[in-house]
Amino acid sequence: MQNRIKAALLLGSFVASGALAGVSADQAAQLGKTLTPMGAEMAGNADGSIPAWDPAGPPIPAGFDPDSGNYTDPYPDEQPILTIDGSNWQQYADQLTEGTKGMFEKYGKDGWKLNVYPTHRVSTRPDWYYANTGKNATGASLIADGQKIEGNYPGLPFPIPQSGLEAIWNHMIRYSVDLNQDYDTYYVDSSGKPILATSAHSVSVYPMFANPDEPVGDKIWTMLRIDYNAPARRAGEILLVHEPGADYTAGKGRQAWQYLTGQRRVRLAPAVSFDTPNPGVAGTSTYDDSFVYNGSPERFNWKLVGKKEMYIPANSNKFVFDTKLEDALGPKFLKPEYFRWEKRRVWVVDSTLKEGQRHLYSRRTFYLDEDDWVAMAGDMYDGRGNLWRLQYIYPALQYGKNTGFFSSYGAYDLLQNIYNLNGKPIPGKFKNGSGVSNDKFFTPKGMARSGVR
Repeated sequence: MQNRIKAALLLGSFVASGALAGVSADQAAQLGKTLTPMGAEMAGNADGSIPAWDPAGPPIPAGFDPDSGNYTDPYPDEQPILTIDGSNWQQYADQLTEGTKGMFEKYGKDGWKLNVYPTHRVSTRPDWYYANTGKNATGASLIADGQKIEGNYPGLPFPIPQSGLEAIWNHMIRYSVDLNQDYDTYYVDSSGKPILATSAHSVSVYPMFANPDEPVGDKIWTMLRIDYNAPARRAGEILLVHEPGADYTAGKGRQAWQYLTGQRRVRLAPAVSFDTPNPGVAGTSTYDDSFVYNGSPERFNWKLVGKKEMYIPANSNKFVFDTKLEDALGPKFLKPEYFRWEKRRVWVVDSTLKEGQRHLYSRRTFYLDEDDWVAMAGDMYDGRGNLWRLQYIYPALQYGKNTGFFSSYGAYDLLQNIYNLNGKPIPGKFKNGSGVSNDKFFTPKGMARSGVR
């Protein structure tokens, strides 16, 4: 722990040498001083409702087995300090996302509410990640119309962002550790009926972080493989995605392949991107809605609106790791009693569709937590400018791993009165590490070998 704190306080020595790009050395020297090593404000807010950052990290529950992958709630005895519901939400409107306000307008009378708990700022990263983030502050820059990062090391590329594109890149290549899990994805239709969209086993690895002393260059940020086993029409299908760590220029972006049982062969899948309806959620969201936002930023103009104090989901270990998803599915929205909200500072990033580009959404607004740089919420607007869908990530703490779990997320469709939840592990079916020993597992050839014949 002392090494982590020391790394945070000495980041100025990493950023002071040779400012070739990014912010100035004087600005970057605030990392580890007034700013955390990740660029968040070190101090709490004026009224104390948001505390100062705690470099010690989250508490680890007694008896925790790091091999179990069962990250139970580290704050089991806490109670809500505030409930925002249909009777009082307008008092807090300035601290709610547009999507959250839309939920209150539509479902406030039906019991939609936010149970707000004490805020815990315990996000940490490895020492090498802090050091590389310090280098990136002055050394990394966007080129090729924002489609490529140059000069970055495995870390946060833009801890002091100067544009919306820089901020969204922080989310796109966020720090994660290898994992595998079984999960069920449901959507709830307009009649309130929950429908199983998919059951699957997914494995994710993050090659970009394997050699932290090397520049990112053309390294892959993540390789994700999903093997589907339900419903019957999808059983045996496989999806493989390689996501780049720094380059979405022509021919360098996402690579995706699908194994379809009816064809019994592996095919390139360029349509696994942008606004193609995602069959993993029965088409109720798009591929680039996954994890609130993912993929190339090329179709939108990006604007860094600024930072705000807002209520967002946070530290949701009880829901993510301990709750059976079916128990939390209400007829119109996820049951509020299973969720934890906190007041946090977020960066607001707005995006509008570029002239001449095509997408289902004309505008998207994202809310990035200042400590993790993850888009915890998003608002999506249709072609007429109406709020259409909203999304939340339900983050959980992977204490002892210097990271959070950001793969449980869902969307509400305000126009069609449906919602979905994706990526939440089945209790007891989450494991640290990929569990993969075959180096061909994440290749098209490996898909073909394990495909159902």
